[in-house]
Amino acid sequence: MSPQYVMAAPPEQSLPYEAADIAQGLGIQLASFLFPLLVVLDELLDKRLVRTFLGSIQSILTFRDRVHGLLLTELGAALLSPEREGAGTKRLASLIHSRKWSSQIIDAFLWSWATSLLERMVAIRQDVYAIWDESVWEKPESIKREDLGPVRSSKAHRLTHAKPGYYRPPRRPIFVPGLNWLGIILVGAQPKGGVPCLAAMRWWSNRGPQAERKRKLEAGLLLRCIETFGPRVLHIFDRGFATEPWLHLCVALKQRFVVRWPHGQYLIDEQGRTRKAWEIARGKRAWGKRRIWNAHLHRHLETAVLAFPVRHPDFAGPLWLVVSRQGKGRRPWYLLTTEEVRTEQQAWKIVFAYARRWDIEGTWRFSKSELGFECPRVRNPDCCRKLLMMAALAYAFLLTLMSEERRPLRTWLLQHYCHRRGHKARTAHLPLYRLRLALSRLWQRSPPRFELLRMRRLS
Repeated sequence: MSPQYVMAAPPEQSLPYEAADIAQGLGIQLASFLFPLLVVLDELLDKRLVRTFLGSIQSILTFRDRVHGLLLTELGAALLSPEREGAGTKRLASLIHSRKWSSQIIDAFLWSWATSLLERMVAIRQDVYAIWDESVWEKPESIKREDLGPVRSSKAHRLTHAKPGYYRPPRRPIFVPGLNWLGIILVGAQPKGGVPCLAAMRWWSNRGPQAERKRKLEAGLLLRCIETFGPRVLHIFDRGFATEPWLHLCVALKQRFVVRWPHGQYLIDEQGRTRKAWEIARGKRAWGKRRIWNAHLHRHLETAVLAFPVRHPDFAGPLWLVVSRQGKGRRPWYLLTTEEVRTEQQAWKIVFAYARRWDIEGTWRFSKSELGFECPRVRNPDCCRKLLMMAALAYAFLLTLMSEERRPLRTWLLQHYCHRRGHKARTAHLPLYRLRLALSRLWQRSPPRFELLRMRRLS
């Protein structure tokens, strides 16, 4: 009788740390990050609602479903358990419908967190950029909320883009119900010198009982930036801010800024002639060339740079026009700035500063695709803003895990709970998507026990 051979199973490799301890440690880090905010809420709310607030942020990070990510019933099941979904939903509804607190409390917390980050970057003599950008919050099938106004749909623009072999799409823009969205993030001058920090998020509409004017809201945020940050930040604006009233306000308040200027708008050149931006740069030889990385196209481009002193036709004030030519077939960047640009090095500094604007585009994409910012089904505008700001806190916490001092923890999470073999995934500077997936899998396996933190002093 021939002997039977049994293949022995390979010994299971033990993790360098216990998963339950890492999960609890990450829960402590979340509670420490939110501690100043929890102290404020504890003075206004019942302690059970404060615990619900902390558990809700953890549930938003754990529950990964773009369509139902901010649905109260789904979050209620993630907050407690599926069999106690009703109780969890009731707790969450009691929290966001409470009139004892407002979304401004979270906004003040994010602002103070951004201020502390600014102080640290200024202490190490690193230039800081305040990146402004606009987006829209689309609810194309909603008709019940009276505060929804017309917004230009980016989804419709993307879906109706001309494709070979198909019928020609409509040429006019498509407007749907929704809210306008404004955000500010702070970043360091060096891409690898730090991570973005969420400073502010605003949602506004021109309809309903809480209708607001766009320029009034933006001016209020600018004044707050001046009061808090002062001249220590360089403001980065896209083409939506390239208007005479906004530039006049920034110049009058003596703010440093870089704005992408439309190539067809007029400026006054050195000879005093009023010409379009592209006409001023036409035929001029570049100061220098470099091969730089384009984050939007994910490839290097041969880029040339040059600059001119200019003025705006409607107000006095020295300005500089920096032109960045990025290869054949691509429209150059025309960057209008208050910074003095007389050398090639100064011109490249302005180009690299505007290139950091892509970080806020990543913020919009992550917020919509991962955190479900466009999916809450709450009719009350104030309650909806509370829920959205709670999701913004989850995003801000993920950014804190990207800091250099937490690299060993981040490496352990990605290696054991979201391992990827692709070169692009393994070399990403901000692997937010992988990090959230790893954190979700870890907390699903070993949920943090926040009740053990009652006697612990958080710092």
